[in-house]
Amino acid sequence: MKQLTCSEWIGHFLASEPPRSKSLVMTIFGDAIAPHGGTAWLGSLIELLAPFGVNDRLLRTSVFRLAQEGWLRASRERRRSSYAILPQALPRFERAYRRIYAPLEVHWDGNWTLVLAAGAALEAPLRAALRKELLWEGYALVSAGVFGHPAGDPEVLQDILTRLGAGGKLFAVSATALPNVAGRPMPELVGEGWNLSGVVQGYQQFIDRFEPLLAVDTSQLAPEQAFVIRTLLIHAYRRVQLHDPMLPVELLPDPWPGARAYELARALYRAIHAAADGHVLAALRREDEHVPLAEVSFFQRFGGLD
Repeated sequence: MKQLTCSEWIGHFLASEPPRSKSLVMTIFGDAIAPHGGTAWLGSLIELLAPFGVNDRLLRTSVFRLAQEGWLRASRERRRSSYAILPQALPRFERAYRRIYAPLEVHWDGNWTLVLAAGAALEAPLRAALRKELLWEGYALVSAGVFGHPAGDPEVLQDILTRLGAGGKLFAVSATALPNVAGRPMPELVGEGWNLSGVVQGYQQFIDRFEPLLAVDTSQLAPEQAFVIRTLLIHAYRRVQLHDPMLPVELLPDPWPGARAYELARALYRAIHAAADGHVLAALRREDEHVPLAEVSFFQRFGGLD
């Protein structure tokens, strides 16, 4: 099979898997704009989204909806508009992207985080919202009204309960198997609680799509090309990770394709991040010359960037 050039690869990707504009804007804000202060003028956004085939009208619709949903804040200065990540949404941005760039090597200490909502005085809308948030964070409904995760993050759980107004309305406990008490094998519980086949397939598709780029001489990429590839890389990787319950490695099938997908994303990101960030900074500074350089935490992504 003929080796595609980067331009051909980008064109083929956008033709076969065009990303939705609103979701793409979220990716660009989290991956590219947040490290530079989290604010962008509309003119800069138009420039950054243009290579993806997102026109002015689609972009305006996307940022308007994201503002309505509580992700972005719109501001006007005379005839110009800018968009910034809302302060209350920033922790969710940071949590989601910290999960993307961190190694997929969570180890199990034998404990479970259990959220007991059975019999709790939860109204139907709150119960539905809680279920949606916990499932998104990788919890499984292990029994009626009982959600569990073998590597639950207490800080994340507290944020969910506070944001939904569910604090004090249910029980959140840490539990472990009783010694010397016969129980079902743990893989059976994992198999019943989490359907990992779709996650495995998603990671494999990601690997198949992006692995050919490892053979490309990325040092010859134009800054805009590097930005487009980096954005598509994170956008595709984020989509797979949204469905990954992030279970400890001891409870995952071996081999786990998520580990290979992470190493692939890490290798490509490290190879092109500098050129891509140069394009981002130039676009942002065309509308505001005071846009800062990338913050220190940016260079800690994927275990450290050169």
